[in-house]
Amino acid sequence: MIPKSIAAVMAVFLVMVFPAAAVSMEPLAVIQAPIDTVIAILNDPQYKVAGTKSAQRDEIWKIVKPMFDFDEIAKRAVARNWSDFNDAEKIAFTDVFAQFLGNTYIDKIQGEYHNEQIVYLGQDFYSDIYVEVKTQIVRETLTIPVNYRMLKGGDGQWKVYDIIVEGVSLVKNYRTQFASILSKDKPAQLIQQLNDKLAEQNKRLAENG
Repeated sequence: MIPKSIAAVMAVFLVMVFPAAAVSMEPLAVIQAPIDTVIAILNDPQYKVAGTKSAQRDEIWKIVKPMFDFDEIAKRAVARNWSDFNDAEKIAFTDVFAQFLGNTYIDKIQGEYHNEQIVYLGQDFYSDIYVEVKTQIVRETLTIPVNYRMLKGGDGQWKVYDIIVEGVSLVKNYRTQFASILSKDKPAQLIQQLNDKLAEQNKRLAENG
């Protein structure tokens, strides 16, 4: 259940990191400002030393987690099956899915970041609470379009609920996988599968520093 495209992985984390602001910011600013933060962490010499990947990963996760509406991401990834989850299962699924995504993408970007540049193309408002921020990741040999779909919460803050890389939706990718599982298994079984995968991730990441 992991997207294979390294470009997609890098796209997600290059622009999803920024500490929660005290006041509402324009969506484009919420997307643009994080790049300096994540790149600084990736380039910090203290994390070039063997055995420091875990500390770097924790630092990125601490910044990343507040910026995403994982409740919305989880609900959209499960789609119509969400109503089959009881309240406890919704909380459990959202928690393990958020951790699973964090492990997946932070691990990939730690190994694949190579000084990419970001071009900001603008923001398209679809309503007062929905917006899509359009960017491009520029590498030496190619340009990757990346759009960020954001929702304005009741607190006035914009948060990402989906990322579109080269026309492919992160949420839709998982929705297809989860729908296949839920067509034959109960929500509790999906949650257990994710917990098992998370345990495997955590063990491998711990072994790799």
